[in-house]
Amino acid sequence: MVISFSLVSCSSETAIPLSPLSEDAVILAFGDSLTFGTGADNSNTQSYPAVLEQLIGRTVVNSGIPGERSAEGLIRLAEELDEYQPNLVILCHGGNDLIQRLSKQKLKQNLEKMVSLIQASGAEVVLMAVPTLKLSLQVPPLYSEVAQSFNLPVDLETFRDVESSPSLKSDPIHPNSTGYKQIAVAVQQLLLSSGAI
Repeated sequence: MVISFSLVSCSSETAIPLSPLSEDAVILAFGDSLTFGTGADNSNTQSYPAVLEQLIGRTVVNSGIPGERSAEGLIRLAEELDEYQPNLVILCHGGNDLIQRLSKQKLKQNLEKMVSLIQASGAEVVLMAVPTLKLSLQVPPLYSEVAQSFNLPVDLETFRDVESSPSLKSDPIHPNSTGYKQIAVAVQQLLLSSGAI
């Protein structure tokens, strides 16, 4: 709970407002294995989107594909937006690009294109940053740069904090069920501070 509390105080100072989500609103959680819930005891019920749905009482669609890189996600995104017509998209992508040491500039461009697609569909965006899996677990500046360019709420800390805690991980890359729950609570707090719920 210490991490969650620090996130609340941190995000409330720089909260970027979101439109209030009605009770029948649809949230699309879009990403890779970190969104899918790899490492949880049961990804159907313990991924961060599944826990978030329970916490906020809105439909949260888990659109996470393990192993997906940002270029592949960009291709897939338009279909998902068309199928689910979300009010809000939680975008958490880039982990596989970073693991495979692909171009950070290309990752930034792909994220920018994803945000543009989402906004063109009429949905709002929350950006979740992931760290490089090195000893320092630094979050690349590209996430804050994309957030600033599009004036998006962004969480730069949660995945880094969870990845920094062995007790919250199932393997060197993925959170465990407790880690995913902590991520869901942090997203809930971000949505609260931004006025979405």
